[in-house]
This record gives sequence, C-alpha cells and structure tokens, in this order.
Amino acid sequence: MSDLAAARSSIISCGKCARLRDYCQLIAREKRAAFRDETYWGRPVPGFGDPNARILLVALAPAAHGANRTGRTFTGDGAGGSSDFLMTALHANGLANQPFSRGIDDGLELKDAWIAAAVRCAPPDNKPLPEEIAACHPHLVAEVAALPRLRVIVALGRIGFDATWRLLADPGAGLGAAGGQRRAKPPFGHGLTYHLPGAPAVIASYHPSRQNTNTRKLTPPMLESVFRTAVRLANSGA
Repeated sequence: MSDLAAARSSIISCGKCARLRDYCQLIAREKRAAFRDETYWGRPVPGFGDPNARILLVALAPAAHGANRTGRTFTGDGAGGSSDFLMTALHANGLANQPFSRGIDDGLELKDAWIAAAVRCAPPDNKPLPEEIAACHPHLVAEVAALPRLRVIVALGRIGFDATWRLLADPGAGLGAAGGQRRAKPPFGHGLTYHLPGAPAVIASYHPSRQNTNTRKLTPPMLESVFRTAVRLANSGA
C-alpha cells in the first residue's frame, strides 16, 4: 500500500471524535430533501488531487451536504457553492480540468494540486472544536508526508492557515528545514505570502464559503490571483 493510500485508509476509518462522527452520521440519515434518494458518504473525507502536486490547499472541513455526502472534498455543495467557486479559480490557472465539482463521477481531475483539510468530518455549524482540530492533525501530516514535490501551500481561511503553521512545525510532515522549528505565527490576511527557508511558500486566502463569496469579501478575481501566485511560485521553486 502506498503512503497516500495508507493515509486515506486511516482517515476514512478514523473514529477519534465522537461529536463529529455522530453529527456526520445524523446528517447522512436525515439528508437534505434534494438528496433524499442518495446514499451519503457520512465518513471522514480524505484529500483529493494529483499525487505529484506541488501546490497544497489546506481548507477547513467537509460541508455537511457536500463532501460529507459525496465523499470528495469540495464536491457537491450546489451550483454557486464553494466547490464550484474554488474549481473555477483552479481551472483558470490550469490546476483543474473543469470549473465545477458536482459528484465523484463528474470527471474532475486536478493537476499539480492536492486539496486537504484541517478537519476531515463535517462539524456542526462549520465550527470544529480545538481538540477536534488537534485530533485530525496527524491525518494532515500523513498526507503531506506522502506528497514529496510540494512547493506552495495555499491556506484557505484562518483555520486552514493555523493548521498550515502547525504543519510547518511538525517534523513528521517532511517539509524541509522549517520542520520542527517553532516560529511565531504571522498575521492572516488575504493574499499575504510567507517564505520560510527550506519549506514551501505559504499563501493565505479567504475561504471560498458562501458567507465570503455572497458578500463579495472574496471575489473570483481575488481567488484566481491567489492561485496565479501559487503557480508562479511553484514554477520558480521559491
């Protein structure tokens, strides 16, 4: 079994957080009316993308009726949802073969990008507890350690940003000279880019949640610009 396959298996079978497991299973039983005839995934959601990715996206957690239903991260939360908003930006920068993500059989493929999350179970109100984030950290470490070509990390949202900073300090992730070194966490702000010696560059971005996109706190050009920078840095090796 490959390292990525082992990480995937460990994530899917995880039962560390009773509150999250109970919530995901409840959602999978009750369902949303529009999906009443579907079988929900209802389990922790592993990462998705290109095993040779140089760009890693670290998001918050699965959506209750999106990835918790489909089993694929940033997939299935409806037209105009965060899934399509993100894929449109990735597609515009050559990182996805199509600008939408509706279901696991929709033909979506990522190129040079891998999408992971700080938490792998959908949390109530999209608010995981600190101890749940900590419990999920080893899953993120295991996935990242199995992605040997990483050069850039795009942190989607503050929780994704915090998870990225913990990742950089964890020697198990294999992120170069920065691994194991404790550093003061810098400010979070959309478009801010941080360079650590021997480690992937980090770009902070607002999360493409409906709350941010509907209020235009995050616009399509803003997110496309983040990934344009990520591609440039990946190609430059910076």
